[in-house]
Amino acid sequence: MFAEDIGIDLGTASVLVFVRGKGIVLHEPSVVAIDKQSDTIIAVGEEARRMLGRTPGHIVAVRPLKDGVIADYDGTEKMRAYFIRKVVGRRFLFKPRVVVCIPTGATDVEERAVRQATLAAGARQAYILEEPLAAALGAGINISEATGNMVVDIGGGTTDVAVLSLGGIVCNTSLRVAGDKFDEAIIKYMRREYNLLIGDRTAEELKIRIGTAYPKKRSAGEVMDVRGRDLLTGLPKTVTVSALQSWEAIQEPVQAVIDAVKQVLEVTPPELASDILNNGIVMTGGGSLIDGIDILLGEETQLPVHIAENAISCVALGTGKVLSSMSVLTRTRHLGARRVL
Repeated sequence: MFAEDIGIDLGTASVLVFVRGKGIVLHEPSVVAIDKQSDTIIAVGEEARRMLGRTPGHIVAVRPLKDGVIADYDGTEKMRAYFIRKVVGRRFLFKPRVVVCIPTGATDVEERAVRQATLAAGARQAYILEEPLAAALGAGINISEATGNMVVDIGGGTTDVAVLSLGGIVCNTSLRVAGDKFDEAIIKYMRREYNLLIGDRTAEELKIRIGTAYPKKRSAGEVMDVRGRDLLTGLPKTVTVSALQSWEAIQEPVQAVIDAVKQVLEVTPPELASDILNNGIVMTGGGSLIDGIDILLGEETQLPVHIAENAISCVALGTGKVLSSMSVLTRTRHLGARRVL
């Protein structure tokens, strides 16, 4: 039996796997738990995520991807091999073809590392696709027309901003400011304001529950109890944080995303800029679900802003559309694109 074609959204925070003919069949955190004594992986995905910050000395739970690219090659290869085996199984005579998405800002070396890790993980062929193109396809945008469309994909490690037309990227930027940087900003804020040390999972929970990029939309009375360690006494401590304070915490990284969008708009050809005025900006990725970020971006750019349906899954869904028409890959290289940063 032949193996199915697979599309992988290899995100810094989570991995989504699309199988042709079945849709998205796997959505798990990009975390591996390694036993340092034997140098073996003991858990991957959700099971490993539950170990973050809770492991004994000889076990370390890590994210092998950082800022959208591979930071730990061996960990990434083993994690991907685990996910491919979990999806495909061992009943196939031929290895699957795999499409993997990468940020537009990835270097040639980083792109080569992704390709090699995918082949080493068990792929017959490995294809690389830029995330904004996959996100646009997954959001239902027809990128093959001679019409300008802008996509802002805020993931876990990177934010990709691109203007697309005729199946390619006209101008773009990729900044390593996204969901993880929002979490880091919250951790720094809690440390500065309350002398409270909190973990990544607590910061992410705060961001999801009461985090906001536009405080006028959210009630200032919304609060959340946050537990951590008091840096002065070393004892466990609980403080109450409001939605307004969450806005204060993430202002800097949010503004960096807004500035990146403006920079791309400044170098967009005028004909495409007029199309964007009609079509608006489409936001994808988990970071686009932060409360009010679409309203803020609309106010800052004076353009209509839409959050895509299934924003978190758009990149993976886009790989699925590519799998059904592999000729798309030959048209989606952005050689000559005007990269802002």
